[in-house]
Amino acid sequence: MLAYLTDINRLRIVKIQDVKEESSTVKTFTFRDKQCAEAKPGQFVMVWIPGVDEIPMSLSSISADGSSSITVAEVGEATKALHQKKVGEVVGVRGPYGNGFALTGGNVMIVGGGTGLTPLVPLAESLVRLSSKIVFMIGAKTRDDLFFLDRIGTVVPEVVVTTEDGSYGLKGLVTELAEQFLEKQSFDMIYACGPEQMMLKMFLLAKRHNTPFQASLERYIRCGVGICGSCCMGEYRICRDGPVFSGEQLEKVRNEFGLFKREVDGSKVSF
Repeated sequence: MLAYLTDINRLRIVKIQDVKEESSTVKTFTFRDKQCAEAKPGQFVMVWIPGVDEIPMSLSSISADGSSSITVAEVGEATKALHQKKVGEVVGVRGPYGNGFALTGGNVMIVGGGTGLTPLVPLAESLVRLSSKIVFMIGAKTRDDLFFLDRIGTVVPEVVVTTEDGSYGLKGLVTELAEQFLEKQSFDMIYACGPEQMMLKMFLLAKRHNTPFQASLERYIRCGVGICGSCCMGEYRICRDGPVFSGEQLEKVRNEFGLFKREVDGSKVSF
């Protein structure tokens, strides 16, 4: 056990094997790493961009052949530098960290918004061996923000897409569509990842329909191992107690979940 903890906490230098442009702002970077290949869907890694910064990233693929990937939107200095990386260049990784999704059978609903799709696709790929039915719902602002559609479609027969401007799929919010499904069908679990206000709406819908719920939260994470406290939400540290939380856990932090987040200096700001 000690050797395993030493391995995951050690920074490993990995070579980028493939770079795929998923959209105008999103790229997937594939690499090989033994520890990442043994991760659970929903866990994350700390990715070091040499000379720039270290940032948390959910694993967007976990393959038996030893390869893994991260899927990154260009939103700041570190992700911009990462987007400039080419095949053959290197980054550092440590982890995987945190708690992944608890897999369940029966009928499940998966709801993803924006880059929240990242941990949900490996989840779906694992659930197909357990669940009798999977409904995968994807929400985005516009068609240009969508990615992974082909990959998800090869795994899940029932995929429903919404865009806020109606440029692809159904027009509206993915939470509105999820509500319509929940009024007509019962589910054994709802999984969600995306903007936190979207996940709050899904949490409330799950509670109203007495459906178990799990969500993967995205917060500012500095150390990844629960020391610095930068990712605290109420009594929880996102990096150690999450990033995946159950509905019962989220009920304990209702005064913060979906309402406030923390800045780099630790101060609370509303969404």
